[in-house]
Amino acid sequence: MLNLLRTALIAIALSGVSMAAKAQSAQVAFGGLQHDSSLPVEVVADQLQVNQTDGSAVFTGNVVIGQGTMRLSAAEVQVEYTSAESGTAGRISRMLASGGVVLVNGGEAAEANEATYTIDTGSIVMTGDVVMTQGQNALTANRMVIDLNTGTANMEGRVRTILQSGSNN
Repeated sequence: MLNLLRTALIAIALSGVSMAAKAQSAQVAFGGLQHDSSLPVEVVADQLQVNQTDGSAVFTGNVVIGQGTMRLSAAEVQVEYTSAESGTAGRISRMLASGGVVLVNGGEAAEANEATYTIDTGSIVMTGDVVMTQGQNALTANRMVIDLNTGTANMEGRVRTILQSGSNN
């Protein structure tokens, strides 16, 4: 999927009907990324390693995480749980994904080298070669912070936007 998104982005950039804008930061509405982070989380992977000492679990190999309609896939995901001192021991607090991270929700998709999903705040921070697609439009940046509660994202660091100006007719 990583190569497919990159190929699509290059094709759009080279087409005569696209319009490009460069900036350092951009806030974008992502309605498809609005999401209920209180829903149960399902994780599927080739392997699981649990560390009782620090209260973490590491899933490796073809990891797919599902929560409602949102799907996140990566090579590895470390899951951190809340501590006994917080009063909510055993609940997932954060997930740290690395290796070809792809996030899909509705008609929108994003990819990056790494992502951190903080469950309680409903925030996903994606870093490293971020590519976001909305239909035929594509955005790239070094970092993207998604607020799942509002369905908005802030893209930072050499933001490049490709917007389709109309039909190819």
